[in-house]
Amino acid sequence: MIRQLYSAAAALAGEGASDKVVPGTGPAAWLTVFVAAVMGFLAVFSMALAVSTDRLAERWSADLGRVATVQVTGTPDTLDALTDATMRILEETPGVAFARMLSDEEQAALLEPWLGPDLPFDTLPVPRLIEVVPGNPPYDVEGLGLRLAGELPGVRLDDHGRWRAPLVAAATRIRTLGYVALGLIAAATAALVVLATRSTLATNAPVIEVLRLLGARDAFIARAFVRRLTLRTGLGAVVGASLAASALALVPAPPDQSGLLVDLGFQGWQWIWPIAVPFGAAFIAFWATRQSTLSRLRGSM
Repeated sequence: MIRQLYSAAAALAGEGASDKVVPGTGPAAWLTVFVAAVMGFLAVFSMALAVSTDRLAERWSADLGRVATVQVTGTPDTLDALTDATMRILEETPGVAFARMLSDEEQAALLEPWLGPDLPFDTLPVPRLIEVVPGNPPYDVEGLGLRLAGELPGVRLDDHGRWRAPLVAAATRIRTLGYVALGLIAAATAALVVLATRSTLATNAPVIEVLRLLGARDAFIARAFVRRLTLRTGLGAVVGASLAASALALVPAPPDQSGLLVDLGFQGWQWIWPIAVPFGAAFIAFWATRQSTLSRLRGSM
């Protein structure tokens, strides 16, 4: 391991003579920097999407898990008695911090997106809703649900589990897509570096042949390609990652805190990921350039 790190440091340090083997300017050089910048930009956004989706799902899941709802359904003659009995059971259940029945105005606000405003509670069989807040430790959700259903027909406990499960599944898939995108970006970066290396080797074939006639070893020749292309890729990744991080930092936070764009970005220690992108790109470029250069040079002997 130490020997490999020393080899990498020596390759990046370069030598005055070997460094002149690769042209310092030209379309290929700028194209490498540009594509590396694009890859760095996309890599940062893929990371941001993955961590933001994970954070948003955790927040939604926590919000839904803090409060459960008891639905009391019955006829007008039995609804009050069922509600009172439900409240007594909730008050005596260990782990329930408190329970309260939602007012008609609160229920109307919950149903307005589906049934519209001015909902006539007097003429519609709308169930009564009781908000249940768990304590510490929380109550047994399954046990309380079975007790309510067994003792009070028409009473059902909803802990919002059916809402949490799709959120967790969607977050897992989006996060997986983000990591897959990162893998594809890394593979595309390696392929770009390999193509740039082979193109540069082909362009400088006469120079390499003369160097060999003068006694230059493959390691001496490869060092210049490794250093130049690694630095170009790293420079492009720095530019792309910086632009992406700046764009994410400028994303406004709207008043509604339930949308995805609110959490699109990094928070706290997560800002280390944009910093790590150029180092990752440089490592990929170093490995791909070294392997491709030595392979081509050995094959041409």
